[in-house]
Order: sequence, then C-alpha cells, then structure tokens
Amino acid sequence: MKGQEWYQADDVAEEYDDKRFSQGGQLIDRREKAAVLEAIMPVEDRNILEIACGTGRFTVMLAEQGADVVGLDISAAMLQQGRNKRENTALEGTLEFLRGDAGRLPFPDDHFDTVIAMRFFHLADDPEAFLKEMRRVSSDQIVFDTFNRFSARSIYNWALPMGSRLYSKSEVAVLLAKTNLTLVDVEDDFLVPYGLYRSIPNGLASPIRGLDELIGSLPVTDHLASVSYWNTRVR
Repeated sequence: MKGQEWYQADDVAEEYDDKRFSQGGQLIDRREKAAVLEAIMPVEDRNILEIACGTGRFTVMLAEQGADVVGLDISAAMLQQGRNKRENTALEGTLEFLRGDAGRLPFPDDHFDTVIAMRFFHLADDPEAFLKEMRRVSSDQIVFDTFNRFSARSIYNWALPMGSRLYSKSEVAVLLAKTNLTLVDVEDDFLVPYGLYRSIPNGLASPIRGLDELIGSLPVTDHLASVSYWNTRVR
C-alpha cells in the first residue's frame, strides 16, 4: 500500500479527522456516510468488516445503528483514534478494532455479510488481489469507492502525500468481472475537488456544493466526477 510510513505516523492520525472533515470537509464526511448507509440498509444486526477503517468514521457509525462491526487497519495510531471514539459513544451493536493487512485478512471464508473499503482503493498496489480477498470473506456484499481518472483530481494527484491510483469506469468493471462480483449500483459525485472543500469554511463550501450537485446531476458529467461509490453483490 502506498505511503504506509506517512499514514502510520502518530501526528498524522491525531490530525487526520480535523484536517479532512472540518470546515467544508464536513460535507464530504456526510456524503460518504450517506453512501455507505444507503448501500447497506438495513444496517441493524449485519455482520460487517471495514478494511482500512482509519479513525473509525464508518465503523462507529455502523455500530451505533446496530451492526456488529470489525474495523481493520494497518496503522496502530489510526486504530487508537477509533478506539477513543468507541469509548465515548453509545453503541447499539458491537465494535472491535484489529491491526492487520488487507492483503491477508485473518478471517475464514464468507465470515461477514458485508465488507466495505472507503478511501482505500486509491492506495492499493494490487486492486484485483485486494478485491479477491474482500470477496473471499464476504458472503453477500462489498461496498467501496474509487477516485476517477478523468476528474479534476488528476490535475493535482501527483502532489498528494500518499499518491493516488485513479480508475476509469471500464477498469472497475473489469475488476468486478474478474472477482465474480455483480454491480448493484454506482453513484458518482463531487465535480469540485475534495481539496477545495477542505480548505474553505462550511458557510462558503455549502453554496459551492449546491452548484456542484446541480451540475453533477446531468448525465454528461458522470465521468468527470471525483469519486464513485460502488455497491456490489457476491455471485
């Protein structure tokens, strides 16, 4: 995985949520959580694995709504941030954090109902191998996101501290076919780059987001969106 040393640093973990999901980044956080919930609903009593769970944004949310969740990440510092959130939250379901490698998941076949991986595939050195491993431990559903090749992100991608792999729709379609996954739905969003939202106050970001959503609703813009949210089923 790209940028492992950067990602596992204590100071990066401590500042991760504030840098990415404060100010206008709150709009990104809400949209990503909505995408996950829409794909998985109903959440209650589902057995879910999140790969690359980071600071636990999604794991805590899902456990709050009654799912039994395992969050796996390679960074001990990120996992500690997630554990801190868990201690300060009333959960309807269960939540466990484990340190591990997404390429060698420490679970038996078909162990989880749903496996999710958000903000992960842009870092994957071998996306097919990772997706096959996710497929192995899922009995029903896999949900993930990708950053898109023809989006504005391609302009500044080289400058990101961890790098970023960008995908076309056809590349993802090939990955799904190779891993025996059936596409249920894909949603495309964010014509305006994530970095802009993070750098401006929410009050300014909100009207920009409104315009982004309006223009983004046009079919012609699908391939220009920054991110795609993929909901797939195991064959």
